Amino acid sequence: MISASDFKNGTNIELSGEIFTVIWFQHHKPGKGGAMVRTKLKNVATGHIMDKTFRPEDRFQEALLERRKKQYLYRSEKDYYFMDMETFEEVTFTEKELGEGIRFLKENMEVEVLIHKGAIIGVEMPDSVELKVTYTEPGKKGDTVTNVTKPAQVETGAKVQVPLFINTGDTIRVDTQTGKYIERV
Repeated sequence: MISASDFKNGTNIELSGEIFTVIWFQHHKPGKGGAMVRTKLKNVATGHIMDKTFRPEDRFQEALLERRKKQYLYRSEKDYYFMDMETFEEVTFTEKELGEGIRFLKENMEVEVLIHKGAIIGVEMPDSVELKVTYTEPGKKGDTVTNVTKPAQVETGAKVQVPLFINTGDTIRVDTQTGKYIERV
């Protein structure tokens, strides 16, 4: 058991039958009343983030997660095939199990699979990925005064908003959590 006062970034807890990761926490002592712990929790299975406040003495079951590296091989209709990097066994995931990060999945990319009590509960994509721009409109000269963006399609088929100076054929780095452009590579 772990108390809310012991939270750290990356702590995994079981709450209402689901597993959450603490991605932000703050101990808060208002002028009046008892102390509290404010948190941002990420649902490991769905990826949704929620704000939750606890009393420091609230206790939770700590969730022990096993992480295993898998390499993406190929896709067949709605199934995605991965290879375990240790045992070289093939594992299949559906679109739902992979979540939003699926938009940026490239062949031979490594991901981490989260396992809790022998069951796969989620897939973690890398924080960022380098992708080639397959199509974007040319930028207009003179539009550089403001922070203007334009849509671009990357090699995985995902659409990303990029600055005007990005052209078809450029390689860009994209944040897999937010789907936003980071930089040109």
